[in-house]
Amino acid sequence: MSADTLLPLAVAIPLLGAALLAFAGRTLPRIGCDILATSCAVVEVICLALLWPHSRHLATANLGGWPARLGIVLVADPIGAGLALLVAVLVLAVVVYSWQYFDEPTGEHAGVFPALIMLFEAGMVGFALTGDLFNAFVFFELMGVAAYALTGYRIEDSRPLHGALTFAITTSFAAYCSLLGIGLLYARTGELNLTRIALHLAPRHTDVLTVVAFALICTALLVKSAAVPFHFWLPDAHAVAPTPVCMLMSGVMVELGVYGIARVYWTVFSGPGGIPHPAFHTTFTALGVLTALVGAVMCWQQRHLKRLLAFSTVSHVGLFLIGVALLAPDGATGTAVYVAAHGCVKAALFALTGILLDRYGSVDEHGLHGKARELRLAGVLFTVAAMALAGLPPFGTALGKALSEDSAAHRQPWLPVVFVAASAVTGAAVLRAGLRIFFGIGPVPRSRPDQEETTGEGEEPELRSAQRTLPPTLTVVPAVLLVLAAAIGCLPAVADALAQGASLFTDPAHYAATVTGHPSPEPTTRVPDHEWTMTGVLVGLLSAGLAAALATATVHQRTPTLSAHHPAARLVRALRRLHSGRLGDYLAWLAVGIAVLCVAITVRA
Repeated sequence: MSADTLLPLAVAIPLLGAALLAFAGRTLPRIGCDILATSCAVVEVICLALLWPHSRHLATANLGGWPARLGIVLVADPIGAGLALLVAVLVLAVVVYSWQYFDEPTGEHAGVFPALIMLFEAGMVGFALTGDLFNAFVFFELMGVAAYALTGYRIEDSRPLHGALTFAITTSFAAYCSLLGIGLLYARTGELNLTRIALHLAPRHTDVLTVVAFALICTALLVKSAAVPFHFWLPDAHAVAPTPVCMLMSGVMVELGVYGIARVYWTVFSGPGGIPHPAFHTTFTALGVLTALVGAVMCWQQRHLKRLLAFSTVSHVGLFLIGVALLAPDGATGTAVYVAAHGCVKAALFALTGILLDRYGSVDEHGLHGKARELRLAGVLFTVAAMALAGLPPFGTALGKALSEDSAAHRQPWLPVVFVAASAVTGAAVLRAGLRIFFGIGPVPRSRPDQEETTGEGEEPELRSAQRTLPPTLTVVPAVLLVLAAAIGCLPAVADALAQGASLFTDPAHYAATVTGHPSPEPTTRVPDHEWTMTGVLVGLLSAGLAAALATATVHQRTPTLSAHHPAARLVRALRRLHSGRLGDYLAWLAVGIAVLCVAITVRA
């Protein structure tokens, strides 16, 4: 099939699947809804797998036959199409994982959850493949609306509703800012197509309107990617959302925010009249470092597994932002590999956490100490996933981290230290929890009153009452995801395709010529190195070794080593107080983030 057919189908299949599930779910039994949802997810994976080879030289589809200057254009490059394929794979994993996860009644509600998942997929895939700024906003909002509904899926409990409302209001405020930025660009250029906006900006000088428009557009993307200080909604939403939803939000939704920043900058603002490279590099490197470090510190402080994993996602988003801010093909290659593998690993970790919630009705690290010894396979998988998160070779997380570190070291030699620290601390926090819960290692921790975790996690199971027999899908799905994460690091063809995609991604002239239908020049950027190096392997082993050492030392401590009056303890308490759970505080920090972003870019521009 041609790209002209596959690109519209990639968006249409999940939309059609959602409509079928919403209609047929009223009459089909539960197993019928599962079969229909799985079939739609499989067809979507096949469609995007067929599309990916077409994207090697950029594939476009003008919807309705209208040219780019008038109509909507879908564009598939290896990075965007690869991210869409990751979305489809994780959605398939979530659908299979959910076969025996929810205890939904047969009847009119049986198809609601899979229908929302299909809508979520349509928004994510459409966002990854669109070449139009306004339609990127539309797909982004479709993604968001589905995510709000999925977060508050358990409407009988007030806590998911509170988390969903906080998520919805925060991201809606950011969406209004983004729409205002799009309006400013449209007033300046009269265009909504990404490449044509860039062409109209080129003859102009960078001014306040351009800077403000860029900052406002990035606001929604930074909120969705959970960069500090736009991240407050993420741990609260993850703590109450159903586990399969967390698999998608941390596995690929936040990564789409990072992708959106990179796409908008490279396609629209990287040329004349846009945002100068030094301004973008300095601002987003600082933002990435802050996000990585704050996320790692907060991750280490958690005992609620979902919040722990959410803050580890925040930390890794910081590393992705640093890779994007390097503004180089090798940095983009490392980030692409890292994102693909991290999505599989993080989805596997949430899937394994769902087993604990299914079995024991809690995900509290201290309360579950030693209770999951019987879940041997889940314990082994959790440990392996923790080490993969820390950057253990040969997982793709290690390869992506190594490529990003190598690119960063050539520009700012201290940046690899941030990569090692963030990956080691987040991996150690996950490993620490796994050693205590699944293996019962060490004494039961004693926490000071100022360290008690307020999570909103109840004692009621998220799913069914605890059961003796574990459904096989709950362990098969995370095992397959970890195999995929290892394959990303071991199969040269994957890294080679992403490296070629990174060279195209960072060549806006080639992208613009292809989209507008002009003779396409040869790509001007070289394909970066994308193979394992001895240095990369050694640094990966260092990160994993530090994680293992830190986790092992911690599980044998009964009480924290720092006194309550230690400066580091005071800093941590201050960070914890900022995560107050109050919507007004989160919106205030969002406004502060917008202002700081505008000022930082303006000063450097």
